[in-house]
Amino acid sequence: MSHHKNISILYNAHNDETTNLARVWQIYGMHHDPGTTNHTAQSDPSEEDRRYVKRIKVFDCRFENIQPKGELFETTRLDFNDFLRVLQKKFSIRPHETYVLVTTDRTVLDFDKFAMLQDATTLYLLQREDQALSEAVEEHIMFAPHYDTLVQSGMYEYYASKGHNALPYALAELIDNALSATAKNTGVRTIEIRMLFDETLGKPAVIVLDNGCGMTSKQLNNWAVYRGSKFVRENGKFASKEEGYVRPDPVPRSLNSDISYFGVGGKQAVFYIGDSTRMITKSIGSPDVHELVLSKEDFQKKERNKEDIYSGFIKNRKPGDSSHVNKNDERFLRALIAEEAGKESFTAVVITGVLPEHITFLKQDFDMWTRELAHVYHYYVHGVNGNDSRSSPNNLDQSKIDIQVTLREKPPRCPRMMNLKEVEDDMQTLYINAAADTFEFRVSTDAGTGTVEGVIRYHPFLYDKETYPEEQNTVQALPVDEIDENESEDVHLARGKRPIFECFWNGRLIPYTTVSEFDWCTWPKGKSKLPAECYGRLSGVLFTNDTFKVTTNKLTFVDLEVKLKNKEAIFTRVVNGQGKNSSASPSPPIKKQRNIQSEFTKWLQNCHEKLDKQVKFVHFKEIIARTDVSAKKMQHPWATFSSIEWDGKKYKAGQCVKSQKTVPIIYGTVIRFLLYGNHDRDVFATGGLVELTLEPKALYGTTKIIPISKIDRNATDDAIKKNIDNDLAKLPEKLKVDWPEGRPWPQNAVRPAGTLLGPFTVEILNRKEESLSKMPSVGQGTVKKLSVQLEIIQHGPKGDQTVLTIKNDQPLPKHGFWFKKIENLSCLGKYTLLLNTIITIDDPKAKATVFGDKALPSYKLNFTIKEGGAESFTVGAVSTTLRVGVPFDIPLQIKDRYDHLTTPPPDLEPVLKCSGLELSYGAVDYTGTTYTIRNVKARGKVQNYQQSKTYDLKVTLPGLKKDSQTLKISLLPGNPQYLHVTPKDVKVENGNPVSFNVEVHDEAGNITANPKQTVRCQVQSLPPVTTDCSSTGAGQVVTKPINLKIIKGEPQLLKVQFDMQLWKNVPLVVRELKVLPSTRVCRMELCSQDDENLVLRNKEKIEWLAGGLLENLFFKLFDEAGREVPLTAEIAATIKVNWTGDVNREDLLQGKLPDVQVPTQVQEQRFYQVSYKDQSVSVSFTITPRPDEPTRLKATLLQSTVKLGETLLGHINLELVDQYDNVTKTLTSSCVNHITVDAEGLDKSALAFTWQGSSSSVVVKGVRFQSGTPGPREMCFTYKGYVERVNVEVTAGVPAQLKLVSGPAQPLQVLNDHGIPTAFLIQLCDEWGNLSPDQRVVVELRSSSPALKLKTTVTSQPVNAEGKAAFTVKSVSGPKGCYQLAFRGSFNNRPIHGPSVNLTVIPNPNKPVSLQVEYDTSVRFPAGSIFPAFSMTVVSDEGSPITTFNPAAASMFLWKDTQSGQRPPETATELKCSKPRVGEKNDCFHFRDKEIPEQVGKHIIQFSLLVDKTEVLFSDEITINVVANQPFKLGPDSQRPTPVVSYTKDIANRTLVENMTLRIMDSYGNPAGQNLDGKVVVSIKNSGDDRNKSLPLFDGKTNRTQFNLIKGNAHITRLAIMENSPGDDGSSYILVFKPEVSVIQTPLASFELPFHFYNDVANQRKISELSKEKHKLAEEVATHNAFFNTYSELLTELTSQHLDASNREALIKNELIKSNMNMAQCESIPSIDRLLAEMNTETRRILNMPRRVCSIHDQFRGQQDVLGMVGHLAFVQDEDAARVISWHIRGDMDCVITRTTAAARRIYDDTQGRQQVMALDSVYVPPGIRPLPHIYNGRMVFNPPGNPVYARDLLIYSQNKESCDIVFRNILGDTILIDDLDSANNYRRAVVQKKIQCPTILTRQGERISSRGKFGGAQNKAPPIQALKVFAAPFPQDYHNLKDQIELLNKYRSALKKKEDAQKERDDHMKELKSPMMKKKQQEMEEKQMQLQEIERHLGSTPVRPTKRGHGNAGEPSGIITKRAKQSPR
Repeated sequence: MSHHKNISILYNAHNDETTNLARVWQIYGMHHDPGTTNHTAQSDPSEEDRRYVKRIKVFDCRFENIQPKGELFETTRLDFNDFLRVLQKKFSIRPHETYVLVTTDRTVLDFDKFAMLQDATTLYLLQREDQALSEAVEEHIMFAPHYDTLVQSGMYEYYASKGHNALPYALAELIDNALSATAKNTGVRTIEIRMLFDETLGKPAVIVLDNGCGMTSKQLNNWAVYRGSKFVRENGKFASKEEGYVRPDPVPRSLNSDISYFGVGGKQAVFYIGDSTRMITKSIGSPDVHELVLSKEDFQKKERNKEDIYSGFIKNRKPGDSSHVNKNDERFLRALIAEEAGKESFTAVVITGVLPEHITFLKQDFDMWTRELAHVYHYYVHGVNGNDSRSSPNNLDQSKIDIQVTLREKPPRCPRMMNLKEVEDDMQTLYINAAADTFEFRVSTDAGTGTVEGVIRYHPFLYDKETYPEEQNTVQALPVDEIDENESEDVHLARGKRPIFECFWNGRLIPYTTVSEFDWCTWPKGKSKLPAECYGRLSGVLFTNDTFKVTTNKLTFVDLEVKLKNKEAIFTRVVNGQGKNSSASPSPPIKKQRNIQSEFTKWLQNCHEKLDKQVKFVHFKEIIARTDVSAKKMQHPWATFSSIEWDGKKYKAGQCVKSQKTVPIIYGTVIRFLLYGNHDRDVFATGGLVELTLEPKALYGTTKIIPISKIDRNATDDAIKKNIDNDLAKLPEKLKVDWPEGRPWPQNAVRPAGTLLGPFTVEILNRKEESLSKMPSVGQGTVKKLSVQLEIIQHGPKGDQTVLTIKNDQPLPKHGFWFKKIENLSCLGKYTLLLNTIITIDDPKAKATVFGDKALPSYKLNFTIKEGGAESFTVGAVSTTLRVGVPFDIPLQIKDRYDHLTTPPPDLEPVLKCSGLELSYGAVDYTGTTYTIRNVKARGKVQNYQQSKTYDLKVTLPGLKKDSQTLKISLLPGNPQYLHVTPKDVKVENGNPVSFNVEVHDEAGNITANPKQTVRCQVQSLPPVTTDCSSTGAGQVVTKPINLKIIKGEPQLLKVQFDMQLWKNVPLVVRELKVLPSTRVCRMELCSQDDENLVLRNKEKIEWLAGGLLENLFFKLFDEAGREVPLTAEIAATIKVNWTGDVNREDLLQGKLPDVQVPTQVQEQRFYQVSYKDQSVSVSFTITPRPDEPTRLKATLLQSTVKLGETLLGHINLELVDQYDNVTKTLTSSCVNHITVDAEGLDKSALAFTWQGSSSSVVVKGVRFQSGTPGPREMCFTYKGYVERVNVEVTAGVPAQLKLVSGPAQPLQVLNDHGIPTAFLIQLCDEWGNLSPDQRVVVELRSSSPALKLKTTVTSQPVNAEGKAAFTVKSVSGPKGCYQLAFRGSFNNRPIHGPSVNLTVIPNPNKPVSLQVEYDTSVRFPAGSIFPAFSMTVVSDEGSPITTFNPAAASMFLWKDTQSGQRPPETATELKCSKPRVGEKNDCFHFRDKEIPEQVGKHIIQFSLLVDKTEVLFSDEITINVVANQPFKLGPDSQRPTPVVSYTKDIANRTLVENMTLRIMDSYGNPAGQNLDGKVVVSIKNSGDDRNKSLPLFDGKTNRTQFNLIKGNAHITRLAIMENSPGDDGSSYILVFKPEVSVIQTPLASFELPFHFYNDVANQRKISELSKEKHKLAEEVATHNAFFNTYSELLTELTSQHLDASNREALIKNELIKSNMNMAQCESIPSIDRLLAEMNTETRRILNMPRRVCSIHDQFRGQQDVLGMVGHLAFVQDEDAARVISWHIRGDMDCVITRTTAAARRIYDDTQGRQQVMALDSVYVPPGIRPLPHIYNGRMVFNPPGNPVYARDLLIYSQNKESCDIVFRNILGDTILIDDLDSANNYRRAVVQKKIQCPTILTRQGERISSRGKFGGAQNKAPPIQALKVFAAPFPQDYHNLKDQIELLNKYRSALKKKEDAQKERDDHMKELKSPMMKKKQQEMEEKQMQLQEIERHLGSTPVRPTKRGHGNAGEPSGIITKRAKQSPR
């Protein structure tokens, strides 16, 4: 209004007489003539520039019955005053005439409102504001789609029907609008859907009508705008009237009617249903009705005429005016318009052009789509609790929404009407009414504003069926009776695959989004005691508000399930205070803060136990497979159980049951119960099968499987048993056997072979002793005859064998079945006679001895057949080949007449005879049936060892029937006895071998051959030789050649011995051998022909001139007798020399040897040898050369390398040598004056020549070089005519300095705790700058300040072979500031100066350095209360908080007493941090609701943060003082034993309490009454319910006494009962110590102490001792129990850990299998490590492959809130694309991107503004992604050339993808990349011709076309890639796959390690549990428990009233021991 005031002031200043315009033009007219005013509105130029064209159309509607006339006014430069002047002039408005100027929504204009009018506004000129329009007026409107049409175009296409007809959901969009319009109605909200399909009324139409608030013309205009959502609509003509969208207040179930949302659904719905819509509406308080018609036909017409498509006219008219309806097919509109009269407001949507298929659907499926609408709006129609038929009809929550559907067809069809409240079969109604209980909860998402209300319903199983509602239009399940008996009923879970939750958004259903389940309501397979089908009986609803996004068609949620399953979502159970039928505004719910999963599981378990009427399968047995089931998938697995519980009854295996609804009715015994599925414990199920053995088994003999539901639950056990017994009595029971001729065989009879068996008769009897010949009949079955079968079975070692079978099926009258005598029982052994009853079936060969499971009656007789007397014999096994003199045995077998072996008779004497041999035997013996003749020997002359002779040996046993037997034997020579050696006299020439013939004879002189028959020959002084005579008995022995040293040619004698070492019985044989001299060569001589005196002795040394020749050498040979041996060609061929291989054979025949060449070097002595026959005879000698005359000067260098500036360590030796370099020693001492030397850079002043007399040589010393570069130097020595040159290698000098060769770029800035990636390379040099490779120099890296800590690969190291040393700094730690890195060397403790590098340490925002803890330090810490909230902030190096740590890494430790120093003690209690609350600071960890220790005193708190696996950061220790809580009770310091007293005179026996101090304590036993005074009143009461017992009295005959309570303490010195006190003997009483403190309002709990009263002193003493013993034992047992409980809990924890680790390992293993990992290589940790090493090697290989890299140095990456330089944020795969894109943005490639402006400013300041930066929080990128210019509305406008693509789409981001996308959308914008320049120009031309803006285009060839169309020139051509700093190429996909697999494999290794560790820890624990020590402790505890029970038994048997003992815990001080097991009352 400030502008208005300025105008008013300006007008008043110009004309004081003019009335203020702001008051003149009021709502009900003006009496002012603007023409009299001279004021003209002036505008400054800037304001004029900002104006725009504004045209206004005004209709003059002042007069009735006159068609309003519209005039168009140009008001661009007019203010309200000017406009009124023009208006009055145009419409001839008289002065002082009253009129009003209003908009179409009846808003009266004034000065301000006129200024806010928009172009093309329509106005009415009226006499008054509420004047009705006499005629309809058309208002021109524009309804171009909102820009959100493009921005949100990525949402789903409308009505993705998912296989359903979407028409109901289109109608729902119109109902949504109606609900929103009626939201503020105070009465009934009426919505009508009229289906007019009656051709008599016009064309088909669908009308949606509501009694809502209606719309003004502006709102109707807004409705026509596509995407004009309620958040962006301008609902008024003026900004001052725009209230904007206001979110409704929260209501239960979000039923806020705020569901007309996006500005999309209504338009989409009407054009989905038909092709034309007419909107008719009237707003509250408006006298006008507004109409707008949109039609497909009109749009097409405007397009053909090239008119503005999104424009039209709103017809404004009075209510009931239908004059404009002139089409006959729209005549139904007249009746609709006629209904407008009397309506304050309304909206009608009239849809025509309805598609035929829609009409068919609406007619034929009327019930279906109305039911679907009732489902969508269930809670709007029925209220927050839904359509619950069980609720009260007076429910205050009844909805006021009435949705009526009418379908009208052509008569005679009657109209169909349906109110959605009357629909009783929509799914929500079915769910609600079928549910037996509900579980309500609430979900809060991380944002805090998103709230979801949830309801889970339980549909129980009732006896034989599920109550879970079936989905509509699905096939119903078969009744239980019709289920196949072989099919498991478990396969039909109630819910099936349907999800649990349907989802409602602002109260209406979102049909295509469901949530299957949450983790906490999912069946935890294998971990839950509840069966899986319980989780299948759940249905549920989720109610959300509009903070959760839905698609524009309201069919699908966008992000609901993602948010709900986010780990930040908080689930809380809700219990409504007013129950299920609470009002719409329920009282605040009580949030159960316990775990939601625990709450849900308890609720579900309660539902299952109380509501389900299921079958409970108990006592699991095994898992089986059923081959009797035809369907293979149903054959396995089947769980078997031994019993069930069903409907309150128990059935178990072995129990007899009766069936029902089976034909026939069967009786049977339960074998087992079967349930399909992999179950291994007790389980509930909806049904199952039972396997029965039909009873009686003997009658039926089969089993049958039937459904459990067919068990007759009403049949009694007696009735079942009676029916079975009746059938059993008819069956055969036993066999009766009679022996007609006597002689019965008793059981186990023994008879000789051949004894007769029989005859006998057999009868079949039943239980009634009735004889049977056939089986009793079963039903209508055939008659089965009975017969008896006889079997005789022989039992042998190979098994049983039936020897006789007789079947008798012809019984005799009165005798049964007759069997004749049985003969031929001659085989020995045990026998069984079997008489079996058999059933003869139709097949005469078939038979059965078992009927059912019961065998038919049988008879068994066991007997034995034994052998007869001896009558003959046989000869046993005797070797057919015998040896002379070797004893052998002859076994004989004695037999009876059946050839059965039998025992021999006594006194048998055998007789042996054999012709040609002498036989004898030693003795005879017999064992059993075997008679043996021992040690039989045969002697005689036999043939040789190869041929044996056969003899007949006859054996006779006199006295037997058959007394003789003959056997064949063969005889061979016997064992060796002596040797036979030939010849006896032997001579041999020396050097030759000798041979002997040897034979081995037995005792009879036969040559014998035996194994190991070896003869040894031993010649004196020679090694022995042997020959083997094992095979022939004879052999030849050949000795080694005999070589003796013959002395003087005389022969020698030797002794030869023969023996057999393995045959000691064979004697030794000796022979004599004579050795004669031989003629072989044995000696050689060498001599010279030139010098007769020269004879070379063997091994002689001689001298000869070096390089000379020794000629004319001859040799001679001599034999053993000293005779010279003549030389022959054969001998010459065996002569060898070692100095040459070229030997002249003719010279050798003459005895001449080759000439000897003497060596050239005097130091070289050479060995020479002449040999005969491979050196058997040889002569050797050695020649030593001597030097020749000198020929040259020789210089010898001991060391050829010298450093610059140093003297050559080794001297140079000068000598004169001969032609072979042999030193001649011809130099003299005067030669030193004549020797000279020259060399480059040689310092001659230091040279010295020294004569060496001992070696006749000169030594040169002091060689030194002073200048030059390293390398070889030539030295030239001269003496007389001799010249010698030598080279000396000159190396770098002594190390003197260090140089920095390479390193990181300067200036060097490093984040604290970060490293320097580039290594420092140091070079060692001498003082002249030459590179020095001296590896003795050690280089060290130091920091300039001790505060700077360096972590390097090495701190010091020697240089390498090149004189270099590399240092890599892994991390730098220290305070912020500037430092120097100094490199220093050392050489022989001498320092070497090196370079220094300046270094700036930047604080690391990601490094935690301390933990800052905040809490309320003023609070007290009462024991057992809750700690105040602690806030722990992780402070970074730069002082800012770090928020990136996982909350699981933060811990709070609490312990008692002393401080621990750096770390908490192991006994400290660890507490974890709490989840953050909404609105709470997120830069710290919060520890809330932690319990204060229950024990008072000093406690320590310390906080920790697990930084990584090795580093833990601790806070300072916080000391707190835990004080006592509020006073609560009175109690002693320690537990008191139970007193036992008697009424004797002795005060000790009457004392109840002695020296006991009672204190006021809090509930935890801490002293809490130090400031309290009062008294303690002591009284006695009965311990049981019997109140009639007399009470003992205290001393002084009082029943009460008291003690003073001072400062919370009361000391009782002694308290005793009086002498002869009353009381019942053996009774228990209780001492009550009641504190009375006046200053405490709440009474304190009393201390109660039970005691026993006796009138017998001895009994009292005994009971007192027992009580003390009981007290002691109870404490020990409690200690043992606690010990074992701890071990048991630890075992449970270890088992759980192992199970979790196994599950984790299996889960990751499955992921590895999915990633195609070969799990055979991952069986163990070592194999995984090997595989990881191989994979890491492969990744390093890929990393080292040549790849394009970004050469820009990025020193800022890694700092807080810094992403890095642009060039490092992305990769580009294509080489050409990388080149042109990098060049295009080359100015931005080194720009640093930060997340915050603060970080950007920090870098700007640190670099003094030299570094360009960009902060993301100051960058705006429009949302949404625009398609390429050639694509419009999802279609290509033209076929583009050159493969265009956005350049930014070629960038690959490795991290921070969202941020990088913003960066490059900002930098690259919509830049396009195309293949070549021609394609780019063609593309741009095509785009521009479509009047579309074309962005910059780049080509892969390096050209650029700017957005203005400019191209060409150097500035638009990219240089070669080598000249650019380009984006790096990404790693190949194999690298990423490998990294993913390595990461997964590392996880698997960790999981496998944890699994193995957990397994080992559990196994170790199990071993410890089973250890002898634990068993001993267990035994001790059991013994103490037995002792305690015995004491309690004694204490319980007191003589008086033993049944009235006190409570088991009466002896405990009240409130002190609270965790004691509750005892049962006795």
